[in-house]
This record gives sequence, C-alpha cells and structure tokens, in this order.
Amino acid sequence: MAQATLNYNQAQPKAPFLTQIALVTWQNLVTIFRRPEAVLPPIGISLFFLLIYDSTLGGAASFIPNLGSNSYLGFILPLSIVSSSLSGAGIAAQNLVRNIEGGYFDKLLLTPIYRSALLTGTILSGGFILGLQASIVVGVALLMGLKVATGFLGVLAVIGMAILLGLGFAGFTMSAALGSGNAAVVQSASFIFFPLTFLAPTFVPLELLDGWLKTAARVNPITYVLEAMRATINTGWDGTALLHGVLACVILGGLMYILTLRALRIRTSRK
Repeated sequence: MAQATLNYNQAQPKAPFLTQIALVTWQNLVTIFRRPEAVLPPIGISLFFLLIYDSTLGGAASFIPNLGSNSYLGFILPLSIVSSSLSGAGIAAQNLVRNIEGGYFDKLLLTPIYRSALLTGTILSGGFILGLQASIVVGVALLMGLKVATGFLGVLAVIGMAILLGLGFAGFTMSAALGSGNAAVVQSASFIFFPLTFLAPTFVPLELLDGWLKTAARVNPITYVLEAMRATINTGWDGTALLHGVLACVILGGLMYILTLRALRIRTSRK
C-alpha cells in the first residue's frame, strides 16, 4: 500500500512551488476567517492593554527621553504590537491542529505537494493575520493622537517588523502542533514567549534597567524589536536600530522554521 501511494505521488505532476504556497496560504486564510472568535481576542487584549498602560503610566512618563511629539503612547505602542504578535501567533497552529485531528493534514501529505510549501503557506497565513492585527492596533493608536516621526513608511516598517517577529513565534507553535497534534499543547506553547516581554525594556528604556534584568534584556530578541519600533515612531529613521530589530526577527524566524521542518519530518516518519 505504501509503495502504491509513493508511485501514485511520483506520477502526479507538481504545481510550481510558489503556486503551492499561495494555495495553502489561501486555504488556511479561508478556514481561519470562518472562525473570527480566534482572531478577535488577541486584538481586543492588545487594545485593552494599550489603553490601560497609556492612561495609568502616561502621567509618570516625563522622564522618558526621545518621545518626540508623542506622549507615553509612542513608547508603549510597540509593546502592544508585540503582544498582539504573541497572542495571534498560535492561530495558524490551531488551524493546523484541526486539520491533523480531522485527517485533512494526512490527506494533504498524500498529494504531490512540497512539504516546505505546506509549512510555508501555513506560516504565511498566520503572518497575514498578524499584519492585520498590528494594523488595527496602530490604527487605534493614530486615532488616540499618535504622531509617527517617519510617516506612512514608518507605519509600514513597524507593521512589517511585527509580522517578522510573529512569524518566528508562529513557527514555534506550529512545531508544537506537529509534535503533539493537540490544541491544548499549542495553546500552552503560545504563552511560552510571554515572559520575554517582561525581560525586555518594557515600560522604561534599556538604559534605565539595572542588574540581571538589563543583562537579560540585552540577549532578548524582543528588546531589539521594541527599540527599532520606538525609534521609528518617535525620533525618525535609525539604521542601526532597524538592522538590529530585523536581524533579531530573521534569526528567531530561521531557527523556528528549522524546528518546524524537523517536527514535520518526525511526524511523517511515524506514518
């Protein structure tokens, strides 16, 4: 039976790699948007904390330099965007779990599809959702009076970094989905990165941290993403900060993608 399946797959012509990625991405997006209850809570949570942090800490933020024409809103907004990326990173993985539990994922593996296209399309669907969530959070901040020093291009850069960071988190949750096939495990994996947001310059600049917390913040990739976003929003284009932020996202995303490929290899080897 296995040999017959292998011969069948080899006989079927494969669609181009990019076409496969596009089809898998679209299929995942259609499925995800049929369940808006999975998309809306991360947005609501991020907006809630944005309003709370700005209202409770805004008056005590006069000691924070380089806010430009912004209040504390310009400093805390990147945290809300990163929180949205963390909260929404498991959406694509939860969809993958449903496919595994329903047997659809195994059916896909029997088709002439590139395994890397299957993973990449699923991750990209999560990236699209993360971009939508980040856009909504930034839009609300603009309505609250946020002034972006770098203009519209700066807004796009901030949203782009949120997507890059979220893709790394999504890769980790997808590896958990492939390894366990269990929605509860994926949900737990989504929260593993949350402590990193508190081991970063979350509420004050990095230079105001001290001791072991400052050491931890320096090796935390979220630190460099927050600093890149804050510079772009409040002071203007900072090539060094942007480079460090993008590199942190790319390194994290690359490592998590490798982890996901390994998880898929282990899962398919069980068949």
